[in-house]
Amino acid sequence: MLFRSIDAARDALYASKVTSYAQGLGLLSIASKEYEWDLRMERIAKIWRAGCIIRATLLDDIMAAYRRNPALENLLLDEAFRNATAARQDAWRWVVRTAVDLGIPVLATGASLAYYDAYRSERLPANLTQGQRDYFGAHTYRRVDRPGTFHTTW
Repeated sequence: MLFRSIDAARDALYASKVTSYAQGLGLLSIASKEYEWDLRMERIAKIWRAGCIIRATLLDDIMAAYRRNPALENLLLDEAFRNATAARQDAWRWVVRTAVDLGIPVLATGASLAYYDAYRSERLPANLTQGQRDYFGAHTYRRVDRPGTFHTTW
């Protein structure tokens, strides 16, 4: 697939920004539930929009997503953001691959693509890490075939 570098970079930047916001807001949402903070993601996006550092117009779209669904678990599950990110996925991958081939570090862009792929995957090699942590430190693991946490005497 042929891409124009500027357009591909623009698409990759957009997808990376959306995914970065999704990850950050997702972490805040999880912490809010865990610590009973009652954080509202739409309000957080509004505060960030009015701030002196971020102020990105993308935050208007993020606020709209949380208005559509205040219980939205992750921004990537919003239909508009899911479709927009998926539509830019090929260009995003091309930009990361091209940068790696040229020896250009794209830390945030590559990390956001990795998060995107991890979020979309039900099973990952990270499941193996749980087993290793249990073997070496009895940290327990979760199984995909039944609820709960488990420990094995290896």
